[in-house]
This record gives sequence, structure tokens and C-alpha cells, in this order.
Amino acid sequence: MTLVTTHPDRQMAEIADKVRNGERLSLEDGIFLYRSDDLLTIGQLANEVNLKKNGKKVYFIENMSLYFTNVCEAHCAFCNFRKDEGEEGSYTLTPEEMIAYVEQHIHPGVREFHIVGGHNANVPFEYYVESIRALKQKYPNVTMKAYTAAEIDFFSRISGLSYKEVLERLIEAGLETLTGGGAEILSDQYRKKMRVEKANIEQYLDVHRIAHQLGLRTHTTMLYGSVESLEERVQHMLHIRELQDETNGFQVFIPLSMQPISPKASIRRRNSAYDDLKAIAISRLMLDNIQHIKAYFINIGTQLTQVALTMGASDAHGTIVREKISHAAGALTPEGITREDLVWLIKGAGRIPVERDTFYNEMKIYE
Repeated sequence: MTLVTTHPDRQMAEIADKVRNGERLSLEDGIFLYRSDDLLTIGQLANEVNLKKNGKKVYFIENMSLYFTNVCEAHCAFCNFRKDEGEEGSYTLTPEEMIAYVEQHIHPGVREFHIVGGHNANVPFEYYVESIRALKQKYPNVTMKAYTAAEIDFFSRISGLSYKEVLERLIEAGLETLTGGGAEILSDQYRKKMRVEKANIEQYLDVHRIAHQLGLRTHTTMLYGSVESLEERVQHMLHIRELQDETNGFQVFIPLSMQPISPKASIRRRNSAYDDLKAIAISRLMLDNIQHIKAYFINIGTQLTQVALTMGASDAHGTIVREKISHAAGALTPEGITREDLVWLIKGAGRIPVERDTFYNEMKIYE
């Protein structure tokens, strides 16, 4: 296959050679790709890498997003989900209340609960353990994908237990994998500017390191599109790549497009489609040791997700049912999607839809 370059450029040609020869891209390469306006070449290279890794298969899962509490001690500048204890709209569900909610909304195909929430210090660590235990006992065949690395760090602080002890308690209760959130941008300067009052870079990475050592395969994210520099985005990917070299415990990398604070925000307050596709493609090129890059339709929309499947993404996420965090921040996309729509979406991009479980075991291929 010959590469069609719209702007023949020596550095781009060198990067293309590196990619095709299986050589690792550098920080400088990543920054160059971000600064380049040649999206087609970047996307084509990412597509080549993805086809080598995953063929034409695109994965999705039947899952439900659950939020036990929106009370949070942190005040991250980008978050519109959090509330203070007692504030109007704040809530903390008991395990019984959550089960009642699930009973109302679950359907037979759901394989995974995606569980995240606020850092609520008004309840003890035991509350978070028992929440998982109750769900796992009620739904033994549904995978418990719960808590971010930042939440694990928070649990460690309120319980006095080490990360390892916190994770062991949760695993004993039914935890099977960690979600990817809490990473935002792994940069001290960014975290200071955006008031990220939770796990720092080392703590985020260390929680995942220990989870991997305990046998968990986890997820990881990058929340881009606010105050970070292009260099910080690429450096974020390198932090993840280095830990993956060490543990091989990440299953998927999920670029998350920053949402404005209100659904009424103008397009000037949102990331461009161009930037969203670059994030997917460059992630695929930089993270040579991670199997999957996810196109998160909640943040970038269903049609752009289709395009992303030809630019390096091999995962279209899942049905979700009712997403709340991005929608609290102004996402204009559906809160969930049906299995039939996901299959249609993937086929529409000329790809093969594969229904998976949490660990990318293939459950059904939709030829």
C-alpha cells in the first residue's frame, strides 16, 4: 500500500518509515504529528497499525454505567458532576437503592457494570467495598469494572490502608478491573492549573502498577482539550507507555474529549472534529504496546466515532444505558445506544462488529 501524502514532508516520511518498520515513536515525533495539518496521512498510518494489530474487527460491550454518589471532596475545574454533601441534587445511594435502579434499567445482555463516582468522605471505605459486594452477589455473571485510580488513592487515605490492601479488599468483594478515569493529563503543571485535587501522576501510575501486579487488567484515559500543551498530551502517552512496558496490564487507551460546562456552549467551546481524530490516530501511533484505542462516542458523537474506526480506533465502547459525567458537563451525544445501533455504526465504517466481554474475549461476531 502506498502512502498518499497531501504535503510531502521529509519528517513525516521518516515517521512513516519508523511506523512501518515497527520502530517506536519519540516525544518529538508525537509533537510533530500534533502540529502537522496532514490528518489524512496520520490517520492512514494509524489505520495501518490498527489493521496489523486487530484486523477489521471493532469491539463493543453491553454495559451499564453506575454512579453510587456524586458527593466529592475534590473541586476539579473541569467537573460539573460533583456536589457538596447536602447540596441540592447531591445523592449517595445505598447498595439496595443501586440494585433497585439496576433492576429497573438492566436488560439480559449486560455483561459489565462501569462504576465510578465522587470522592465522598462522609461514608467509610467499607461503604465502597459493600457496594461492590452487594452488586456482585446479586449479579454474579456481570463483571465489576469499578473505581478509578484516583478513587483507590482516596480510599487509601480515608481507610489508612495501602493501595495493595485497598485493592485486595475490593477484589475479595468482587472487583475485577479498574476504570481508566482520574488520569486527566499526567502533568504537574496541568493538574495545578485545573485544580486536580486528587491522585498525582506517580499515585495514578502506582495504583495501576499494583493492580497489574495483583493480576488485574485495567483501562486508562487522557482527558484532552483544555489548558494542556501538545507536549503534555504526548508526554501523557509516554507515561502510560512506560508503565505498559513494565507491567503489560493496560487493555485499552481511551482519549476523552473535554466537554464544555453547558450543553448550550457554542462550538468554539468544544474540541474540533479534527482534534478529536488526531487524538485517536496519534494515540494509536504512540502507544505501540497497547492493543486497543477506544473511540468514546459519548464525547465525540456517533458519526465521528465511525470515522475514527478508520483512523486507529478498534473499540467503540458500549451501550452504557445512562451516562452522567460527560452529560453533566455539556455533552450533546446520546446517553446510551442500543446493540443494534452499535453494530450498524461499526458496519457502516466497513468494519466487523465484535461483541466482547470486559477482557476482550469475543462473545459474538456480527459478520
